[in-house]
Amino acid sequence: MGVVVRATTWVTLFGGVVLVYVPARALSWAGVARPPRLGLPQLAGGVATAAGATLAIWCIVTFVVVGRGTPAPFDPPRRLVVQGPYRHVRNPMYLGAAVAVAGAALFYQTGVLLAYVAVFLLVMHAFVVWYEEPTLRRTFGEDYEAYSRQVRRWWPRA
Repeated sequence: MGVVVRATTWVTLFGGVVLVYVPARALSWAGVARPPRLGLPQLAGGVATAAGATLAIWCIVTFVVVGRGTPAPFDPPRRLVVQGPYRHVRNPMYLGAAVAVAGAALFYQTGVLLAYVAVFLLVMHAFVVWYEEPTLRRTFGEDYEAYSRQVRRWWPRA
């Protein structure tokens, strides 16, 4: 039960700041308001946001249940997680978060959030390459090496 509380706390803090508060501030700063009426872009944006959030939550649950850890770098999974969405791509949680914010960009029809998504993905890529992957190699050794040879970092194999 402790891992569930730790994961929920981390996701609430990190997700709340990076995926809700900062994008909301960017919208406010740019003067973007809620569309006066809902149309196809808002419907598509809502669907994309829900799909991205669902993928990210699936990843978090997989970390807790399979990996016995959290997404927090200081409280990572104790087991290498290669199940669920991690069978298809090594970083589905970041992709889900990016799709969720991109859906908000479509909902609001603004490039401000698309720019935020681009910066988010660049920062996550740097974090993955310079911190996460070396840490996973040290922690899980050949198991991680074999996994990384089979599953691509950002794009699933055809």
